[in-house]
Amino acid sequence: MSTDSFHVVLGDDDYLVRQRAKEIYDEHCESFPDDLSREIIDGRADRVEDVERILNEARSACQTLSLFGGGKLVWINEANFLNQTKTGAAQGSKEALESAKPFLENLGESKLILSACPVHRSHAFIKWLKAKSTLEDVAKQEKEDVSFRRLAQETAQACGVDFASGAVEFLAGKIGGHSRLGVEETRKLAAYLGKEGGFITEELITDLVPDFGEGDFFEASEAFFSNDLKWALDAIERHFFHAKDARPLLATLQNRNRLLIQLRVLADGGELDPNQRLSKDKLEQLGRKHAHHFSDSGDKSTLNLFTQNPWFLGRLMPIVKRFSTRALIDLQAALLEAFQQLLAQPREQQAAIFKDLAIRTLSSK
Repeated sequence: MSTDSFHVVLGDDDYLVRQRAKEIYDEHCESFPDDLSREIIDGRADRVEDVERILNEARSACQTLSLFGGGKLVWINEANFLNQTKTGAAQGSKEALESAKPFLENLGESKLILSACPVHRSHAFIKWLKAKSTLEDVAKQEKEDVSFRRLAQETAQACGVDFASGAVEFLAGKIGGHSRLGVEETRKLAAYLGKEGGFITEELITDLVPDFGEGDFFEASEAFFSNDLKWALDAIERHFFHAKDARPLLATLQNRNRLLIQLRVLADGGELDPNQRLSKDKLEQLGRKHAHHFSDSGDKSTLNLFTQNPWFLGRLMPIVKRFSTRALIDLQAALLEAFQQLLAQPREQQAAIFKDLAIRTLSSK
């Protein structure tokens, strides 16, 4: 079988996987101009029976001649059974995939596209796919932060606007780097700017984009470390007005403060200049130099500055100039004290605890 007949797109972000698979599908549509020669099959399976049905539908579609002769273009979209879920790990699913191999190896004049997310890359069938198909692993081709920036910028350009310096990273932080939401929010911001176009700024994102996912505590954290007491108090008020929990916010502040302490120490030692951009090469160089201070687990952790994204750390560099090492260490102690107060005080006092923390540790501009 020619691997050109069988395309597989894998990844961890459903939006990116679907977008790439659709690009491949659209490229082949020209060779299959008749609507009856194209078919899209929903690949989402909740049971072993669904896996069997999906693969049988694909086999039937590929082996049935189109109305005008020749093969067909078939896309199994959003397959979710190439992982270690209950359905994906079931023996029946494995047997169904095994029985599908002969037909996948002999597609004839048909072309088949399989897009799958999420996946377990050690799955035996994925190993087989690597040898028998044209396989693209979106996660390995492009890191999530890179793909988010590319998608957001492409969307902005298509809408006739652009991002101001640092605004793409700001948007990623506010919505937790969610690709699909990044595209939609970029379109919304472009619509707000109107036909005149212009720049999407951090201020505009703060005003119009709601917090989402890992960005749930974004504004309060940004405001706190801006050293702007008024903004910090307002952001804390908004945070608790929406009935958000206190402890995740406290963890966000502690995590950021840990990174700031490490950056400040490097700046005090003359190894980093807070006024200059932090490059990936520079971060890796410092990481090798100070590797003996950290574990070699490779896991991303705020306890290890060198496991972080250089773009995100670059956003923290201006903050480093606002706080001395002593002030950051005192803040870490104050955050620990706030945690103890949260354990001892009723929920109604959470907002007051954070406001008191801000007043004691920040100075109004």
